[in-house]
Amino acid sequence: MKWAEDDFDLPPGTYRLDLSQPVDDRTYVMYHGTTRACAEDIQKSGFQQSSDGMLGRGVYLSRDLQKASRYPIDHPEYDKVVIKVKVRVGKVIAINHQNHQFQKTWHNHGYDTAWVPPDCGMVPSGLEEDCVWDPARIEILKIINPT
Repeated sequence: MKWAEDDFDLPPGTYRLDLSQPVDDRTYVMYHGTTRACAEDIQKSGFQQSSDGMLGRGVYLSRDLQKASRYPIDHPEYDKVVIKVKVRVGKVIAINHQNHQFQKTWHNHGYDTAWVPPDCGMVPSGLEEDCVWDPARIEILKIINPT
């Protein structure tokens, strides 16, 4: 199954994926992979912080569509969708190795977003990941269906 980004126009003032760390206070297009039912709930109620995860509490996203399209892992492809969002990242910290001193406490140190760089050994896929503390920083743009 393939995921097609069917509009290549960026919302004004947003940036696309590159391999560098997200720049503080910029706005980026990011993606969140989920099920169709969860996507409907998110559209109605907005994103909610996860209670825990590799980076602790927050909303898990990626600037990499291929990364997001893998989620939820071990779920049937026909029931997966990706939510395209616009994120105001605020202050960003790179969490670039396991057992980083701020791996789950980054928000307590004044950061709004934690960024896991690609190929740093934190995630098996080697693809980048972001965790945004405050769901109010995230604006839903559209739902992308697999093709």
